[in-house]
Amino acid sequence: MNRTQTPVDADIEYPESDGKPMGETDLHRNWMMRLYDMLHYHYRNEQVYIASDLLLYYEEGDVRKFIVPDIFVVKDSDPGFRRTFRTWDEGRIPNTVIEVTSKSTRREDELFKPYRYEMIGVRELFLYDPTGDYLTPRLHGYRLQSDGYARIEPDSADVLESDELDLQFSLQSGELILRDRSTGHVLPTEAEAERTARDAERTAREAAEAEVQQLREQLKRLGESGA
Repeated sequence: MNRTQTPVDADIEYPESDGKPMGETDLHRNWMMRLYDMLHYHYRNEQVYIASDLLLYYEEGDVRKFIVPDIFVVKDSDPGFRRTFRTWDEGRIPNTVIEVTSKSTRREDELFKPYRYEMIGVRELFLYDPTGDYLTPRLHGYRLQSDGYARIEPDSADVLESDELDLQFSLQSGELILRDRSTGHVLPTEAEAERTARDAERTAREAAEAEVQQLREQLKRLGESGA
């Protein structure tokens, strides 16, 4: 994969910020960070790049042609950190984009961004409204077809399938849940996975200690009965 500047790029500076503040609620920022963490941990041993709120340039030589997805996932890509993502240098485009949407970003998320994602060939797009302010249901999914994006219809359990990520998207009490499609396991954040591992280790240790104590008591009873 070529991530060096092409000759066309040599004298062009691609800004790392669009100069706009995020301007979102704590809830929206927390969900962006949570989704990034879940996906980053899930793909930690794979050649998959995960980014959040990073400038994505999609037309070489034109610094105006960029978009800033809330979350995007690029398969078969170096997972290392980047300052910007330029599709022509990467030789890749995002497979899936997730937008944590709200009333204030509704027009951008429902009209302008999907148009540009469709134009550059993003295969899947998911919109999640954590507050339920305007999106009903709170989770929508779209898959790119020959004539544009088509809604991903939920199954009987209201689950949306992501073919690109091999994940299942669903809501539980209004919160977005991601599951590994092959195992059915819910994707944890790294902190949640570490906490689960510590809890399992403590439970195993306590069970072993209880077993040792039980054996000691049995041996003691046997000794007393033979005395």
